[in-house]
Amino acid sequence: MTKVKDLLMRLGRARVWVALQFGLTVVLIAVGVAWTRLPDKHWWQVGLTLLIPLLLAISTLELQAGTMRKLADDDGSKRVKLVWGAATLLFWAAVVWVCWWALDWCDDHIWEWAGYLNSKAPAAWRARTFTYDHLVLWMGWVEWVFRWIAIPAKVTVWAGATAQWGWRVPIRRILRVLWNWQWWLVVTVAALVAVRWTGHWFDADPKGTVAAQEWSVGLKLAGAYVLGVGAWVVVLAWWAVLFDWKKPGGKAEPGDGDAQVLVPVLSGPPDRELKAKAVPEDEGGVQ
Repeated sequence: MTKVKDLLMRLGRARVWVALQFGLTVVLIAVGVAWTRLPDKHWWQVGLTLLIPLLLAISTLELQAGTMRKLADDDGSKRVKLVWGAATLLFWAAVVWVCWWALDWCDDHIWEWAGYLNSKAPAAWRARTFTYDHLVLWMGWVEWVFRWIAIPAKVTVWAGATAQWGWRVPIRRILRVLWNWQWWLVVTVAALVAVRWTGHWFDADPKGTVAAQEWSVGLKLAGAYVLGVGAWVVVLAWWAVLFDWKKPGGKAEPGDGDAQVLVPVLSGPPDRELKAKAVPEDEGGVQ
């Protein structure tokens, strides 16, 4: 089975969770917007103000963890319960938040760093290559790559593993995905399509009547939402493919983290459908 076929097979197997990604996510967004407009004049409104964010966080974590687990191969007893797998995603959400905070800080200082580097560059380079505008553009690209490619690619691999096994994860399998150029290619394409391309949709100046502009913005938001969620689902499915991928013939690749254990006689064969049984002595004794 090729990796593309494996990808499609996993998406079909997890079609319920994929549908929830598209349907439930928009509901959670709508509830979050409604929460920002909730008044706090009465005690029950204050209670809802505190309860709704908690429910939104739990629902989001459960949705992502459930999708990751369904797309990946089921390792049976090695897995933790869904609630504990989802809880680990809270840590990775905090990691992403810290990284984004650091990138926002860098983004606010790009113009200072560009001016400093431009002033320190040789005169010939400062006039043509290391101009202020070029330095601002290049630093903006670097910041964008970290924000939408490097950090999501690394965190997704680790988060997908902890969503299944908690904190006892197969390190070598994780590193195998992180060192796979196919993983970075798919994440890069997904970021360019779902973030960079859709972002340009809103650059044009509004034209036409007010109703036409409203329809245009609505369609653009719907398209950006579908592409964004779709790219996220494909990235998760591709992570599952690379994380569980085995060489043709069923032989696991080096670094899978799986060990073979010798099983004592009559303790049970690998196939659960086969069982040890006793037969009369004249037929050969115990089998």
